[in-house]
Amino acid sequence: MSSVRPSTRLLRWFVSPFFGQERSYWRAVLACFLVASTFWLLNALNKTYTTRITYPLLCRYDDARFVPVQPLPQEVAVNVTGRGWKLLRGQLPLEVRPAEVVLRGPATRYLTASALRPALQQAMDGLQLNYLVSDTLWVDLDQLVSRRLPLALSPATDGAALPYEARFEPNAVTFTGPASKVNSLPDPYPVHLPQAPAGSTDGDVRVPIGGPDQVQSDVTDVRVRLVRRPVVTLPVDVVPELLDAPAGRRFRLSPATVRVRLQFFPEDTAAFRPDQLRVQLHYGQFVSPTDSVLRPFLSRKPPQVRGYLVLTRGVRVQSE
Repeated sequence: MSSVRPSTRLLRWFVSPFFGQERSYWRAVLACFLVASTFWLLNALNKTYTTRITYPLLCRYDDARFVPVQPLPQEVAVNVTGRGWKLLRGQLPLEVRPAEVVLRGPATRYLTASALRPALQQAMDGLQLNYLVSDTLWVDLDQLVSRRLPLALSPATDGAALPYEARFEPNAVTFTGPASKVNSLPDPYPVHLPQAPAGSTDGDVRVPIGGPDQVQSDVTDVRVRLVRRPVVTLPVDVVPELLDAPAGRRFRLSPATVRVRLQFFPEDTAAFRPDQLRVQLHYGQFVSPTDSVLRPFLSRKPPQVRGYLVLTRGVRVQSE
């Protein structure tokens, strides 16, 4: 009795014709498979299917008046019914007529299924639109505006005004883009220096303009010539304060006031008041152990002061 299993005998019967055959035999077998696969594929593509696809979308608008703030949708997911040939064409990188939708401007905030359906039905050749997978596509258009702004140096990082005047070439820049972004630009438009000037008063610097996304400028950079700003020098007499003096004793100061020289930009002098200054003397911190002279120091000054110098070198403290 044979010990070979029936399944093994069946497998041997199936593969035995393929052993020992010439190369021409295998070519014939391969050709048969190709012909059979082709007929199967052609038959499958002639059938009708219902499936989900993404269909290209083209949003048209007046680009002379409006600009998209966010990228416009370029395709929409839909459920369609059609022959396999049409479905295959839509998924291959072939030329497919997109569905065209007209946007009326900022008033159009979204596209609903009812607005997209006519355009899709008109564009789909040989496909039946069943429904849209997404009910709403969001769009964001804004007015396209231009605004010309003068230029100015940006303030220092600590908030203090830069001690330089700038001459710009050109002295104004035109910005074009969405109204929401262009109208929010500061006036004058700040030009940020790439680094602190090296002390030269006649050097030129090329500075990029920059700006927010989607906002274009008519120039990419400007020429900046830095000139040190003029300052106004004011002498001020201040009554000093004696700190840490022994309690119960009275002292006489000579001189009774301390002279301080301050420097301002011309436009800052009007807001200055002498009571904004404070000069102090620390009792016990004498210039020398054998002398009763204290060195005054400026402990408070207004923020608009560009420079200062305490002219009075010492104040004599005498007990009364």
